[in-house]
Amino acid sequence: MPLNIFLLVILAAFLHAVWNALVKNEENKYLAVTAIVLGHVPASIFIILLTPAPSVESIPFIILSALLHIGYEWYLLSAYRFGDLTKVYPIARGTAPILVAIVSLIFLGVVLSNFEILSIFIISLGILSLSFQGAKDFKNRSVVIYALVTGFFIMGYSITDGYGARVSNSFLSYMGWSFILNATIFPIILKINNKSEVITKTFKEGKKIFFIGGTLSCIVYGIVVWGFTQAPIALVTALRETSIIFALLIGIFFLKEKFNLLKATATFIIFFGVVLLKFY
Repeated sequence: MPLNIFLLVILAAFLHAVWNALVKNEENKYLAVTAIVLGHVPASIFIILLTPAPSVESIPFIILSALLHIGYEWYLLSAYRFGDLTKVYPIARGTAPILVAIVSLIFLGVVLSNFEILSIFIISLGILSLSFQGAKDFKNRSVVIYALVTGFFIMGYSITDGYGARVSNSFLSYMGWSFILNATIFPIILKINNKSEVITKTFKEGKKIFFIGGTLSCIVYGIVVWGFTQAPIALVTALRETSIIFALLIGIFFLKEKFNLLKATATFIIFFGVVLLKFY
């Protein structure tokens, strides 16, 4: 992977950890997710006003991407009903790179070196290992099932956005329209779950997440989608998920979280996978 792509995706991983730190301690996960989804809209409107309209070929990808993001958000929120962030997030994010790699290799004819495949699996293993924090507290297998399905949706929208952005006139325009469509459909999820009032609460109690988190999230995914157009989607997906290392560091130094042997081991495994991906 070229150095400029590598560094920019690492930057995206860092920014991803920053906005996740904003929502990590938010007890109302519906409010947190709503603030991020709706927070994409201002930046997306700004983007589409300054970029070419998406190509006709990319429109089906935009629609599919928005629907897959809706599925991701639905199952993520469902998973949070059964387990906390420390269990749900590593499972969902850790399975996605493996799934993208498998689909890319078997169905899409993507060629990856043995070292690249190994690095993806090592990074995913490091992320997945973090789900064992408080593993004895797992009382409902539903959290694992929902988190795994969430990983499938991450895989789905990653591949969709990779190929959709490549056939679009502008990867930024593609992303902007996808985010706006997603934000338009998202209230249906809230309605089904009798959480429609969350939208009002977002603009009263979640303004910080809406403006800062939403904008950062938009920037992060813009970099990632650009990366999808420049390098194999499986590699970019794996590298993006290294945000969990930055999240651990932010938690330790700024949120006063404990640094234990499991976190140290996971960090080393993920870092080793990143080194393998870049230099081999």
